[in-house]
Amino acid sequence: MKVLSVDDDIAMTELTAMLLQTHGFHVLTANSARDAIQIVREKQPQAVILDLMMPDMDGRQVCRTIREFSNVPIIILS
Repeated sequence: MKVLSVDDDIAMTELTAMLLQTHGFHVLTANSARDAIQIVREKQPQAVILDLMMPDMDGRQVCRTIREFSNVPIIILS
């Protein structure tokens, strides 16, 4: 399963990726909202783990934008 981990804190995306990879997940990471939206469009992950508090765009805005073109499950981790 391909999962996208999104957080402006690089250490957090690295930790999330490491933990999920040990359980067999293929993990993509993004450290900005704009990158996350682009990755969802291009790579089509099967789930997104999303931080709410990011500097370039609020996590709620990211959810709304993704919902315009995808029904991928989104888990808020904040």
